[in-house]
Amino acid sequence: MRTLQQDFLRQKMQALGLTREQFANQLGVKKRALDTWLLPVASKEARQMSESVWQLIEQRWPLALSQRPDCSLLDTLHCDGVPHLLSVGQFNRDSLEELFGIAALLEPVARRQKICPVLDGAVLGNLFFEPSTRTRLSFGAAFCRLGGSVCDTTGFTFSSMAKGESLADTARVVAGYFDILVLRHPETGSVAHFAEHIEVPVINGGDGSGEHPTQALVDIWTIAKEFRRLGKQIDGSCIALVGDLQHGRAVQSLFRLLQVFRSIHFKLVAPAGLEMPRELLEQAEAAGHRVTQHSVLETGLRDADVIYATRIQRERMTTEVMESYPARFRIDRNAIESFARKEAVILHPLPRDSTVEANDLATDLDGDPRLGIFRQTDNGIALRMAVFAVLLGVVPDLQGAMRDARWRRPARVGRQDATFHLL
Repeated sequence: MRTLQQDFLRQKMQALGLTREQFANQLGVKKRALDTWLLPVASKEARQMSESVWQLIEQRWPLALSQRPDCSLLDTLHCDGVPHLLSVGQFNRDSLEELFGIAALLEPVARRQKICPVLDGAVLGNLFFEPSTRTRLSFGAAFCRLGGSVCDTTGFTFSSMAKGESLADTARVVAGYFDILVLRHPETGSVAHFAEHIEVPVINGGDGSGEHPTQALVDIWTIAKEFRRLGKQIDGSCIALVGDLQHGRAVQSLFRLLQVFRSIHFKLVAPAGLEMPRELLEQAEAAGHRVTQHSVLETGLRDADVIYATRIQRERMTTEVMESYPARFRIDRNAIESFARKEAVILHPLPRDSTVEANDLATDLDGDPRLGIFRQTDNGIALRMAVFAVLLGVVPDLQGAMRDARWRRPARVGRQDATFHLL
């Protein structure tokens, strides 16, 4: 089974220690061609690499070169020799489990039981050129809980890019201010373009309709934790992805990253015109997973271990006129009681559209212990702390830096939180 083209190329560059420009020169192609091969498959500018180039790379640099047994998590997160987190394609099964182990170590800090100021004096630049609440605040809170400071900016209106400054110039300028950067941008591929100009670590906080890698990491860690509680495994599970699968970068990133596991049955439930892109379906099938498509909840939710709902991505639509899902796609208590398993885990990347006419994930499920959306958001703090710790190289210092927190904290955050979800 052949790996994804983007993963294959990144593995080679990382193993050889070459920049994109150097690797393109080794292949005898223009850097622009290599850039199009590295773009997420959902990008309109992405191009398929020819079979002759595949063979050239495999013959010149055997695969074993990029599969060193001593390869650490930090090694896997290098892009052009710099630690960046730009794509879910940077992860394999081993690196995922290593990251989740670090996140688990940091859970007492996220739960306000411990203090761990390993990033005291470091400054995060949170650059959000698209509106964001959860992701921006989650990154900021995670960095602060490691002892760092945060500077925020939101929207094009308040940036020099509104005056015509290039993304490359912006990258170089702000890299002089901060120790690490989180970037969200409305154009697909923009975060990778931003990162290639600097040697300060960059984290992709969402790039257009491209990827949202940390959301996918949070989602899978949440699934793994929920399954441990239920005595299940991700391997061999049934996962239903429901809603706008055509435009949702979070659900597409999750779909791609889950493929490092084995024998998953993906049930894709979407209205006509909002189905998962064909190339992503083919990748999942080529990786040995079962993929079925459904147009009604009755068949789509049946036997699912996880139900992952998404909202209509109006901001990503161009010609589509659909304003909400058809009523038959509303995931409410009636649908769950009628079609879902008793122990099914219900997730959503948020925000959910709570208005009745939106037919998104309904609020009448609030208080149901199967609804894991707030456990999901809480998990984002520890997971993003782990990402910061890896990219800034402080993982060895974490345990020694921890001490007890002395301030008062509640037993749980929300009054309707499940009894097993405590601080």
